[in-house]
Amino acid sequence: MATALSNAALRAALYRMLLMRRAEEEVIDLATNHENEIRGHYHVYIGQESSGLGACLALGPDDYVWTTHRNHGHVIARGGEPGPVIAEVIGRTNGYNKGRGGTFHVIAKHLGILQTSGIVGGCVPMAVGAAFSIKTRKTDQVSLVFFGDGVLEEGAFHEAINMASLWKLPVIFMCENNSVPPEGREQGQYPSSSLAATQLIDVPNAMNIESHIVDGSDIRAVAPLLSDLVVRARNGEGPFFVESRLTRWPGNMGAFPELIGGPYQIGWVWDPSTADAALQSWLTDSDPIALFARALVEEGVMSKAEVEADDAKASAEAADAKAFALSGPIPEPESAMDYIFA
Repeated sequence: MATALSNAALRAALYRMLLMRRAEEEVIDLATNHENEIRGHYHVYIGQESSGLGACLALGPDDYVWTTHRNHGHVIARGGEPGPVIAEVIGRTNGYNKGRGGTFHVIAKHLGILQTSGIVGGCVPMAVGAAFSIKTRKTDQVSLVFFGDGVLEEGAFHEAINMASLWKLPVIFMCENNSVPPEGREQGQYPSSSLAATQLIDVPNAMNIESHIVDGSDIRAVAPLLSDLVVRARNGEGPFFVESRLTRWPGNMGAFPELIGGPYQIGWVWDPSTADAALQSWLTDSDPIALFARALVEEGVMSKAEVEADDAKASAEAADAKAFALSGPIPEPESAMDYIFA
C-alpha cells in the first residue's frame, strides 16, 4: 500500500493547486477582458485540481500523460510552468509549442505529455499505443490518460480498453467525472446519465479491468490510490480504470467559463457565506481547495495566515505568467510551415 503524503508534500500540493486555479483565472481574464487574445472556445480545469495533481504526483519523470480539452491544469499539475502554458493558450511563440497548439494542445514533451486533444476520447487510443510501446520496449514506464465521462460513449474507448486488457498493458484510465453531486462522490453506485450501465465502472469491469472509484475532490484519497496503481502497473498488473468523482464548478455550467463573483477569494474558504449564492454550497462541500485548506488548518499542518500567504504568492506567480505570455510575439505568417516535419 502507498504511504500517505508528508506534511511538506501536503503544503506543496496545496500551493500547486492554488497555482493551477490562479493560472486558469488568468486564462479567463485573457478571454474576457483582452480583445482577440482567445478567439475560439476554451475550457478550464477549475474545481478539479486535486484529481489531476493527485494522479500526477504518483508518476515518475519518464511516464506518459495524455489529456483533454482541460489540459492547462494537467500540464501545470505535471510540473509545467504557467508562463509557457498561458503563452501557448494565446498562441505566442514563447509557449510550449511555439504558439502552434493553442488552448486545446498545450503539449509538453519534456514532461511526458506527448499529445492533448479536444476530440472526445481522442487521446485514449494514443495512451494505449504508448503502453503497447512500453511493453514492447520492456521499460518500466506507465501511460496515464485523463478523460471525462462522455468518453465512455465513444467507440474508440471500447476498442482501446479491450486491447489494453487483452495485452495486459501498463496503462491507467483516469476518468474525471465532474457531473456527480456531493453525496455521490463516495464509493457505491451512482447512475450515469447516458449509459445503460448502472455505473461507469461497470464498463471497464466487463473487460476484466480492475476499476476503482475515488472522491476526486480529496487529494489525500487520489494520490495514495494512484501511487499504488502506478507501482502495480510497473509490475505488469495493469491496466487499471479509476473514476475520479467530482462536482462541477458552477462557473463551468455555461457555454464559456465565468468567474462568478469575480476571482477566487481565499476568505471564501473560511466563510463560504461571503461568496456569491451560486458558489456557497460548492465551496462548502465540493471545492477541492477549500476542503483541503480547511483540513490542513484544522489538523495544524498550516495556519490560515500561511494558506493566505501561499495564495498571494500563487496569484503573483500566475499574474507574472500572464505578463510573460503577453510579452511573447505572435508567430510570423511566413513561419506557418515551420516545425511540420521532424
